[in-house]
Amino acid sequence: MPSAARPIDLPVRAAVPALAAALERRGVAVLAAPPGTGKTTFVPLALAGLVPGVPGLRAHRADRAEGSVPGADQGKVLVVEPRRLAARAAARRMAWLLGERVGGSVGVTVRGEHRPGALIEVVTTGVLLRRLQGEPELDGVAAVILDECHERHLDADTALAFLLDVRAALRPGLRLVAASATTDTAPWARLLAGEGDDPAPVVETDAALFPVAVEWVPPPRPLPPPHGMRVDPAFLAHVASTVRRALDERDGDVLCFLPGAGEIARVAGLLRDAGTDAPVDVLQVHGQAPAAVQDAVLAPGERRRVVLATSVAESSLTVPGVRVVVDSGLAREPRTDHARGLGALTTVRASRATADQRAGRAGREAPGTVYRCWTEAEHERLPARPRPEIELADLTAFALQAACWGDPGAEGLALLDPPPEAALRAARGTLHALGATEDGRVTERGRRLAGMGVEPRLARALLDGSREVGERAAAQVVALLSEPPPRSAGDDLTAAWRSLRRDGPARDAHAARWRDESRRLLKALTDLPRPGEGDGGAPGKRDDDAVAGTVVALAFPERVARLRPGGGYLMASGTGAELAADSALAAARPEWLAVAIADRPAGSASARVRQAVVIGEEVARFAAAPLLASGEEVAWRDGDVVARRVERLGAIELSAEPIARPDPGRVRSALADGLRAEGLGLLTWTPAATALRERLAFCHRALGDPWPAMDDAALLDHAAGWIGASGARRRADLARIDVAGALRGLLPWECAARLDELAPERIEVPSGSRVRVDYSGERPVLAVKLQELFGWDEAPRLAGGRVPLVVHLLSPAGRPAAVTAGGRDGRRP
Repeated sequence: MPSAARPIDLPVRAAVPALAAALERRGVAVLAAPPGTGKTTFVPLALAGLVPGVPGLRAHRADRAEGSVPGADQGKVLVVEPRRLAARAAARRMAWLLGERVGGSVGVTVRGEHRPGALIEVVTTGVLLRRLQGEPELDGVAAVILDECHERHLDADTALAFLLDVRAALRPGLRLVAASATTDTAPWARLLAGEGDDPAPVVETDAALFPVAVEWVPPPRPLPPPHGMRVDPAFLAHVASTVRRALDERDGDVLCFLPGAGEIARVAGLLRDAGTDAPVDVLQVHGQAPAAVQDAVLAPGERRRVVLATSVAESSLTVPGVRVVVDSGLAREPRTDHARGLGALTTVRASRATADQRAGRAGREAPGTVYRCWTEAEHERLPARPRPEIELADLTAFALQAACWGDPGAEGLALLDPPPEAALRAARGTLHALGATEDGRVTERGRRLAGMGVEPRLARALLDGSREVGERAAAQVVALLSEPPPRSAGDDLTAAWRSLRRDGPARDAHAARWRDESRRLLKALTDLPRPGEGDGGAPGKRDDDAVAGTVVALAFPERVARLRPGGGYLMASGTGAELAADSALAAARPEWLAVAIADRPAGSASARVRQAVVIGEEVARFAAAPLLASGEEVAWRDGDVVARRVERLGAIELSAEPIARPDPGRVRSALADGLRAEGLGLLTWTPAATALRERLAFCHRALGDPWPAMDDAALLDHAAGWIGASGARRRADLARIDVAGALRGLLPWECAARLDELAPERIEVPSGSRVRVDYSGERPVLAVKLQELFGWDEAPRLAGGRVPLVVHLLSPAGRPAAVTAGGRDGRRP
């Protein structure tokens, strides 16, 4: 058996015996080791028995449940990383320590690369999930190390839940290590132990960290906060200025954290334009960085370096030579608008835990300094730790994984945080629409979608699109959709596709990745019928727009969009959409778009189109066919009843024609909706009807049930009945309804018989006049001249004696002179 060819002396070495003992005793353990201590590279080598003087895992024979599939009990160590870049880097580092190449004792399997290795294999969480779905027993694997579990990626949380199921049901002897770069280990220890057991053992190791001085360097003036994916250019200029200051004030390499590849490119340009007094290499590290750049970052440089990196360098990678960290304080998180079917990354303030992780990179090899581009007061207001991805992300892929695992509702999965109910419900609805599930259970089609290595919507576009536009074209377009395009690609996806095809051999990292992914997806389609053997076919000419648009619309049918007469677009989901002012597509004002990427800025009612394809209506109808619907529409619109026969693509109206004889019931419902929308003023309120309503309202206040309520809401509840009795069919007919008769029709017979007794319309006074009572206020009022009351000993009471009549005394000229309610005993004062 090979052993390490190079001496390894890392802080985690002292913790390995305790870790191995914990795994022999319990089978599970939590390893807490800060970045740079060797948890990613030394621990797998040690557990595999490849480090001289450090005992590895002993063979364990009784690790299978009765009746499970037999196989090798002592096998390789599987190391699971959240990112491809980190997986490749870990495999290269371990192979280098053994004096070998990747693919010998140490291998790597990531999307597009498979060199499994004999004793250790480094995989991404996505690869592990697909492997577990096909072979849950994990034959040939002795231990799984789930690295960087503190980052709380959704795939990692899911993989751990599945592994715990495997240990409980199939492989009780499978060793499982949750490796974290933080000391917040209690939740993991409880989760790994299972219900009713003592927490799993926790093995900790301290990093030999040197002190790190903190410099607070906020921008010289307040700047707007990040908005969606946009970061103020002035802030990026400040970050670049801080990097130059760090180069002047400190020795060693500089590691600068930025939220994404676009910001990295912008700061790199600013550093290049400004120049420095001494030669400096500027390296850009992110998930799409070329392998050559990744290799250069992980090896000491010949001269001073500035490494501009995303969060991939927080814990997954160790960059030698770093003495200074410049932290922008920004990070990217997923956001999903489930109601509109939109998802995107957004820029947020990094948490305090993240800031501490980043700062620690400056103190790995010597005392260092971190320059934080915010104030100390702002630091105290930051969130303590980042939110887990399961709370933020689109859960469609998670829901498909859970359904394939046999737990569609995810109720039985051991997760630190349960999936949000609304997000899971939306995800399950999407899976049903894709044909991936039926009655919550995964279909054979769903299993095929899950095995393609892209998220379910893109897998559907690949599977169905290959039959309509050809396998190669479908694979190429899906490959283009599977990774964020470079900013230089613009918003015309077809133009980007043409450019990649036209360039011939890959000229840059993005083109190389696109070609590799296209080949991988094409290989995944080898067992499908050839084009023309599927059902139907995409209509129209097979130009590039039609081909790309068909695939995009199959992936995102609710994002098919049509130009609005007043400008902008309406997507089938019902959400408005806008092209950017400098858009390559905007000048042509195409009538139809298939939107590939869109987000909705905070506070905006419309989505912002990031990338789209020009299509025709025939492609829209074909690719988004499940959203097609037609039927009669009878509704209150623009102030009257509108009856039409309408064809729609989701929320997009395709055609409409009037209906001569609409259903009377739907007409009544539409008129009632009109009354609710515009109010009872659509009816004709004669003085008699108004007076009757006031009398009845008085009786309801004074006597209660069974006297009917007369407020607007109560009367609107009766409106449909009035409309039906009158035969009304349009707005003008509402004005002809006999409102007074309708109000009387609400009275029970016993109320109708006593209305004039309890709430008389007029009252006879001693002069013989019959004076109208005013019921419009809270109390009934009788306005009468004083001389007409001579002979009254007391004022009358209404509502069966419950309510005294308020008397407004008028002068001989008819002007108010006094108000009386007849005194406390009802007598005249």
